[in-house]
Amino acid sequence: MTLTRAVLAAVLATAFSAQAASISEQPYPGTIVLKVDATNNAQQIFRVQQHIPAKAGKLTLLYPQWVVANHGPSGAINQFAGFKVSSGGKALEWKRDPLNVFAFNIEVPKGADAVDVAFDLVSPVETNQGRITFTNDILGVQWQSLALYPAGYRSRNITVQPNLTVPHGWQFGSALEVAEQQGDAVAFKPLDLETLLDSPLFAGRYFRRIDLDPGAKIPVHLNLVADSAEQLEATPEQIAPHRELIQQAYKLFQSQHYKHYDFLLGISDEFGGIGREHHQSSENGVKLGYFAEWKKYEARRELLPHEFTHSWNGKFRRPDGQDVPNFNTALDNSLLWVYEGQTQYWGAVLAARSGLIAPEHTRDQLAATAAKLDNVQGRAWRALQDTTYDPIINARRPQVWNNWQRAEDYYQEGQLIWLDADTKIRELSNGKRSLNDFARDFFGVDNGVNVAKFYSFDDVVKALNKVQPYGWADFLRSRVDGHGPGAPLDGLARAGWKLVYSDKQTEFLKAQEDLSKSANFQYSLGFSVSSEGKLEAFVWDGVGFKAGLSGNTTLLAVNGQAYKPELLRTAVTAAKGGKEPINLLVKKGNQYRTVALDYHDGLKYPRLERIDGTPDRLTDILKPLP
Repeated sequence: MTLTRAVLAAVLATAFSAQAASISEQPYPGTIVLKVDATNNAQQIFRVQQHIPAKAGKLTLLYPQWVVANHGPSGAINQFAGFKVSSGGKALEWKRDPLNVFAFNIEVPKGADAVDVAFDLVSPVETNQGRITFTNDILGVQWQSLALYPAGYRSRNITVQPNLTVPHGWQFGSALEVAEQQGDAVAFKPLDLETLLDSPLFAGRYFRRIDLDPGAKIPVHLNLVADSAEQLEATPEQIAPHRELIQQAYKLFQSQHYKHYDFLLGISDEFGGIGREHHQSSENGVKLGYFAEWKKYEARRELLPHEFTHSWNGKFRRPDGQDVPNFNTALDNSLLWVYEGQTQYWGAVLAARSGLIAPEHTRDQLAATAAKLDNVQGRAWRALQDTTYDPIINARRPQVWNNWQRAEDYYQEGQLIWLDADTKIRELSNGKRSLNDFARDFFGVDNGVNVAKFYSFDDVVKALNKVQPYGWADFLRSRVDGHGPGAPLDGLARAGWKLVYSDKQTEFLKAQEDLSKSANFQYSLGFSVSSEGKLEAFVWDGVGFKAGLSGNTTLLAVNGQAYKPELLRTAVTAAKGGKEPINLLVKKGNQYRTVALDYHDGLKYPRLERIDGTPDRLTDILKPLP
């Protein structure tokens, strides 16, 4: 057995060495010209043409597999169609690599100095086909879906000159710099492939650009596209916290690692929702009402702080396992609990500090996060560390039993771990130091540099010890590799708060429930119910699970009356302290049955409660920096 492992290790080492050796460190000869015609918004089809310098012999072109900031091999190869290759006007044959379906092999004829390729990206027209990136009024350009590139070179050493034609009269926002524009046709300045694929574009029939840092040497803009002009209307009072977000981030990180920054925000019920980080921009998509129903949609406003934080954490500072030569090399996701987990923490903190979300509502969100993770039964077999591989294992598909399987918990549980670290630093230093100091020292280095700086686990530990000496390696590993019981809630207690359950929801969490169009009974009956009556979000081994309920089940009636959320809440309340079960009539497939739930503890909703006699460090954390 030992010999077999040794041989396997040697084979893998040889394979990785061979792969690394096959990547040239030299610049790719010539500039690739990329032309994208995005004028067919009626059918949502992108037409792509590329002129690729090449010499005679074998040429392998790669379609990006590992999507920028998506943490998994989710390239849209299933939307790739109509591929044609030619040289000097003569058609050339191509063959897909049988072991790598993202690779296309072409024989370039003698005397040729380039090949021309053309293909269509047939983007989704229905949500069951994928995320909608093209509507009648909004366009999202994700360059990794619209470009092939030659194998054998580092992506940062391949130069591309991108061109885009948008529907007539549409305006756009992007971190890309324009070289020339004639009507609806735009030529962007040449740049390396890595930066291009990290620089998406939003365009729309209805467009607005807001300066978030007026007069600054390094500009930051909020680029808005929406289903209608009315959705772009924002009052000065609504714009103010977005501007304060920029200032609070600068006070926290005390650095900038971009030449300019562009938020891309789509406000639409048709354009697909998204939150994806890029070094000099971010893709953000929310439902209608971001400005028009400002108070109602407060919970949505944590998205921009999260993605903005990523310019420092995830894009400037990156885990060393993400230092790969191109977009078809596998990523090591093992430090995503730092990359995403600490970003989740700072996103919530910056949302509160900027005024985008009220501090008391940030506490409500934290209560919901703590409750959800404290009830994750999958913790018994799967540590948080292993969830960092979920974007590869599951590719973000719906799960059958999420509470038992676990998904990408490194986001929210990572947030709890970094709250734990922050409050520990504050406790040990008697309030003199905090995770703010770590953010400044770790992410604020090399101010003005926008080239990625990679880090290891040991680098994180070293930086924490510089702020406050402690056994940080054991502190972090015990939480990342542990199995509980329960979520890591020590940080909450050290912050002066505890998780409790009440029979009444907080107003903020009730508003969130209404937005999600579901009724939450997870901490009582062990499931939620969608607006269509579908049972979902089961707690493994919870009340509903033990009664034999599962997904693909519709709740029709409660104690003989047609289901309504209020009726089920009343039934749960009435059963408290009694002996009579709650009877549910359910339908699964073609089968109807009555299920008796033997539950008598009443409604349970999470909230945070102050621990008497303790310092309120959470309030201090959420205060704006002076």
